[in-house]
Parts: sequence; structure tokens; C-alpha cells
Amino acid sequence: MRSRRRGARPAKTALRESRNAYERLRTYLILAVQAGLAAGLAWFIASDVLHNAQPLFAPAAAVGTIAAAIGNRARRTLELLAGVILGVLVGNGIIRFIGAGPIQTGVVVALAISAAAVFRGTGAVMVQAGSTAVLLGTVSPERPDLAVPRTANALVGVVVAIVVALLILPLNPVRIVHRAAGPTVDAIAREMTATANALVQRDVKQAEEALQRLRVAEAERRNTADVVAAACEVALLSPWRRRRLGIMRRYAHSAEHLELAYASSREMLQWAVSALRAREPLPTGLSTAIEHFGQAFRLVHRDFLAGREPDGARKRALQAIKDVDEASAEGVEASGAVVVSQLRVVVSQLLQVSGLPQKQANQQAGLNADV
Repeated sequence: MRSRRRGARPAKTALRESRNAYERLRTYLILAVQAGLAAGLAWFIASDVLHNAQPLFAPAAAVGTIAAAIGNRARRTLELLAGVILGVLVGNGIIRFIGAGPIQTGVVVALAISAAAVFRGTGAVMVQAGSTAVLLGTVSPERPDLAVPRTANALVGVVVAIVVALLILPLNPVRIVHRAAGPTVDAIAREMTATANALVQRDVKQAEEALQRLRVAEAERRNTADVVAAACEVALLSPWRRRRLGIMRRYAHSAEHLELAYASSREMLQWAVSALRAREPLPTGLSTAIEHFGQAFRLVHRDFLAGREPDGARKRALQAIKDVDEASAEGVEASGAVVVSQLRVVVSQLLQVSGLPQKQANQQAGLNADV
């Protein structure tokens, strides 16, 4: 029987990893398609329409701009342009005097990155300046006067990428956030249920495994902050996605409370494990409260993205508080008391995510109004 269980665990792990890989592909596939389309269009315009020399700069800039969709596109696009222009100016000026070749390429790259540092450029500016200098260093010295065409090609790439990302093939901001954050939210809800079962069965190992999986899920969901920022930007700038702006702004506004809820949930589970290790009495209401909180967490995420008022999530969260009150009445010891306190905190944070003011959320969770 044990050997079967041991054999089942790797299979479950492989299945979970495959599912996660599939979800990541669904999330970022649209960016891959955007990048391919923008690169092709940028090359066509720079080479066949404008007949610019060195059209490689156009698709390179287009791909860089699409990649900037994961985060602050406007700022990173300006950084890309600044890096390209700086690399062109420094590289082109130096190559006029020392020519092209492997040693010259190294010198040009070093000087371009140094210039970016002098002008307080970010890491992105330095990368673009350096990569542009690399391309310049490979150009034949017989054709040094290409600074203007290369800069124009970079501008072509940026403009084409913005048109593709905002007009031709804009991503659906709600769908992207759902695919990026949904699996993590579901994982956290599942681990709350697993912890509740561990408390009922008084299974320390099961609770420890749930805590470890929660830590993994929390590490993965940190990537969703950039996705939410990109989705909000698309909803703001794309005329085809403007109707989603209200949903995305509301979701982004709740991000701070969600961050606190994530951290407090992990701490709550740590104390639940401690209570099991110490063999403390754990009333049934404690396990049901943890499970109801997990359900409320999943519901508030789905209600937000569906544009609904999170009434169901609030109702489930308040049910968790009733369960906590019952558990407190039965009596808990040291670690159990911390679990109760943390449950009230995470429920208050969840109620604030749902739109309640802090004072009202704290009161309904049984906390001091100013906490």
C-alpha cells in the first residue's frame, strides 16, 4: 500500500506541473502571437515600404515593446527607445574612428553601457544600449552612416508593436488576469480545505504538506502583479477594451488587501501546524472556519472578474467568523488562539477586498475597528 502511495505522488506532481505549464501557455500565448505579428509587420514596413537600411532594428524593437506588456508598457517602451538611441549615438560615433570587429564591438558595448549608467539609465536602458551596440559592431566600416535609419527602424518597431497590442490584437485584460491569478487562487483555496481536513484528522504531516504547497503557490502568484498592471494599461489605452477598465481598476485597487491576505493566510497555517504538533484541543469550528475562508477567497476573485458584487464571498466570510466564535466559545489554547486571531485578520482583509471600509470590516470580523 505504501509503495502505491509513493508511486502515486510523482504522478500527481507530474500532472500538476503539466497543468501549470498549460495554464502558463494559455496566459502568455497571446503575447507570443502579438510579438510574431509585430515583428513581421515591422520588418515589412522598414524593409519593403520605407527601404531603410538595417531593418533588423525594427522587429527587434517591436518584440521588445511587446515584451514590455508584462508590466508598465509606457515606461519600458521609453526605456527601450532611450537605450536604442543611446546605443546608436555612442556606437555609431565610435565605429567611425575605430572601425568594426570583435575588439571594437567589445569597446563599443562597454562605452554604450557606461554612457547609460552616466545618464542614470535603468537596467532596461543599459541592456538596449548594449545590444544595439553589439549590432553596430558587426556592421562593415564601409557603411558607417546608418544612425538615422537605425533610429527610424526602432521607431517603426515601437509604433507597429503598439498598434498590434492596442488595436489589431489587444489582449482581453479580464481573461489574462483570470488565467494568471486563477490557478493560484484556486490552489490557496484547496490548501485551506486540506488544512481543515488535517485539523479534523489531527494529521500533522498533511497540514505541513498543505503549508508547503501554499508557500509554492504564493511564490508563483508574485508574477501576477505585472500581469494585472499590463491588463489595466490595455483596458485604459485600447478602445476595444475600454469597457473592462472599471473591473480592472477595482481589481487593482484590491491588490494591497489581497497581498496582506496571502501573507496572513500562510502565517495562520503555520500556527495551525504548531497547534497540531503541540496536540492542542482544536474545536470543529476552527477547521470549518478555515475552509469557509478558502471558499470566500475563491469567490471574491471570481466575482470581481465577472463584474459582480461579491455578496457570496462576504456571506461565506461572515460564516467563517461565526465558526470562529463557536470555536472560541469551546476553548482554544496558545497556538489555537493565534489561529483564531489570524482568521479574524484574514477575513477582515477579505471583506476589505470586497469593498467594505476598514472599520466596518474589522467590526464584522470581531477585531478592534482601528486594527
